[in-house]
Amino acid sequence: MSTHDYDIAIVGGGLVGASLACALARLDYSVALLEAVTPQASEQPSYDDRTLVLNHASCQILRGLGLWSHLEGGVTPIREIHVSELGRPGHVKLTAAEHSLNAFGNVVEARVYGGAVMQTLPGLDNVSFLCPAKVTGLEQSGNSVRLDYSGENGEESLEARLVIAADGARSTVRELAGVGAEIHDYGQTAVIANVSPEQAHDNRAFERFTPTGPVAVLPHVGQRCGVVWCVPRGEEHALLTGEDDVFLAGLQERFGNRLGRFNKAGVRSSYPLFLVKADTNLAGRVLIMGNAAHTIHPNSAQGFNLGLRDAAVLAEVLADGGSGDPGDSSLLKRYDAWRRPDQEQTIRYSDGLVRIFSNPSLTAGMARFVGMALHQLLPPLRRKLALGAMGYRGRVPRLARGEKLLSEREI
Repeated sequence: MSTHDYDIAIVGGGLVGASLACALARLDYSVALLEAVTPQASEQPSYDDRTLVLNHASCQILRGLGLWSHLEGGVTPIREIHVSELGRPGHVKLTAAEHSLNAFGNVVEARVYGGAVMQTLPGLDNVSFLCPAKVTGLEQSGNSVRLDYSGENGEESLEARLVIAADGARSTVRELAGVGAEIHDYGQTAVIANVSPEQAHDNRAFERFTPTGPVAVLPHVGQRCGVVWCVPRGEEHALLTGEDDVFLAGLQERFGNRLGRFNKAGVRSSYPLFLVKADTNLAGRVLIMGNAAHTIHPNSAQGFNLGLRDAAVLAEVLADGGSGDPGDSSLLKRYDAWRRPDQEQTIRYSDGLVRIFSNPSLTAGMARFVGMALHQLLPPLRRKLALGAMGYRGRVPRLARGEKLLSEREI
């Protein structure tokens, strides 16, 4: 068994882990990025056909990481957001122009995002991409953490002063570090697909709440739309295997005719919906991040954006730390204190939407109607809603403000 030493080891080369590696490449640390599944493999879950919503803060972060230049040809701006409920009057419409913005954010396919990351990683001198590398053991001692993993050369190990668990909702590293998690099964499955509507989407994003789960229709390149349709567990099978016209008819029934008729559907896939919330972000020199720390419902399109803010804050804390030890407890506690309010608020908001829009009572229905009416009538409420959707909650990291991670003096 061979051993390699690094300052930081990131376990999970998916959306958040790879983005964090790009951020840490600007700092004077040696970084190992471990990923169990090759990006090209059919079972790689991170870089699939899902539609990602990159909110305004995330787009700023990605510009600061140098990833935006690889993405901008494949993104579609969101200039309006429409929120409504099936079978009830009223809606909320947010327009970027009202807030003096060109767009609230952009839509990109996860596969395109993965391509941008894979283009960038080989050029990062201080990042070693170990793939395939499946973590099998973890042991903390003193000022380091030993990771055992299975790679192309058999059983290997490495030591690092800080280990980042970014290996998804069913995180192996989180479990090996002894960190528990609250898990709530929403009893829903998200069915995802691309569809072609009769009318142009005009850079509008739609969220339509229904008694059985929300439907999001998002603007995409080539006048396509990305669909995230949440249905009760078990009903996804008919949507995945049925004829296109049956799928489109069901979607039309729930969404309505805001874009005319849906004429064509692409390949469909699905994933189950859970709330996963780690008991803590920290366990010694192990930091839990992204879906390993918080997996949330896709209703507000905040999951990846929340994880990307995690990455931006950790990079800033380490850049300003000055101790030279990325696993120093004072730095990690600083990260935790900064991130926890945003994490908890975003989780409460997403989970609250699921609960109130699935509540069939007359009181809940009236509360939903009044809430939407007030947001539509009152600009201050729309502004607060828009700021949250754009990823600006609480203290905002430098990268999300469009500033450099390091000052010119430090570069």
